Amino acid sequence: MFYKVSKEDEYLFQGKRKRLVEQLKEKGITDGQVLNAILKIPRHLFFDQSTGRPALLDHAYSDKALPIGAGQTISHPFTVAFQTQKLEVKRGEKVLEIGTGCGYQTAVLIEMGAKVYSIERQRELYDKTKLFLPYIGYGSAKLYYGDGYKGLPQYAPYDKIIVTAGAPYIPQDLLQQLTIGGIMIIPIGEGAEQIMNVLIKKSGTEFDRQEFGKFKFVPMLQNKN
Repeated sequence: MFYKVSKEDEYLFQGKRKRLVEQLKEKGITDGQVLNAILKIPRHLFFDQSTGRPALLDHAYSDKALPIGAGQTISHPFTVAFQTQKLEVKRGEKVLEIGTGCGYQTAVLIEMGAKVYSIERQRELYDKTKLFLPYIGYGSAKLYYGDGYKGLPQYAPYDKIIVTAGAPYIPQDLLQQLTIGGIMIIPIGEGAEQIMNVLIKKSGTEFDRQEFGKFKFVPMLQNKN
């Protein structure tokens, strides 16, 4: 069972999304497609549905990372917006997402017209999200359960790759699955904070790499058969 909101609730949430978008603009998000996606997507539905009403509903449109189960979190809206803006997504591009989670970032990419392939390491989240995203109208993403470090080579190459968990290093498998000219964004670090890295693939062996400050993510897990 998934929680359904009343018309009165939905009107309230629309107002909260507008305020969130204004906050993101103040923090430096300028990509209109990213802002429009966040304005449209009902973030309040992406929390734990097991009680019949999302947990932490009042905080759904605050710029906070909140729990979604299995020890994982939904990222700050600013983090989602920042990563997506740096990815420079264009309609029709093939995007690989590492860490489906509750599917919020997936929905943002779909709203921007991307063809999304997403892989999740946590079985509990994978099982929930593969049912939930189609239920709220985002069923076009191709979701897989497995090791994000390995990516999805069977569908490579990808125009863009987004990693939504903190990795101790940049997985070579993911670099190989990125098309020439493609962009990958990944937070690197094993401590409480990670450094956001953006890589542009110039050739089979050459990459331009930039760092964009500190962020907080849950660890990126691996070695799942």
